[in-house]
Amino acid sequence: MVIIYSASWCGPCTNAKRLFDSKKVNYKEIDIEEANITRGELQKLTGGSTVPQIVINKNNIGGFDSLLELEQSGKLDELLW
Repeated sequence: MVIIYSASWCGPCTNAKRLFDSKKVNYKEIDIEEANITRGELQKLTGGSTVPQIVINKNNIGGFDSLLELEQSGKLDELLW
């Protein structure tokens, strides 16, 4: 399961969703503003306080840069499947 903690104004959040869409990966998006999640609460949930925060199969990946590194190294598919 993939969870993306995001915000509507966040460009890297959009990029992360596009990457998952291109790979036909289903994800659950949680907009931290709509869900009233503070940065402190996000830190407790994921270990990071910026958006996006991406969690794959209960493993916190971090933000879009980390996601992109996993994709470029070929390790993202291992985590997903």
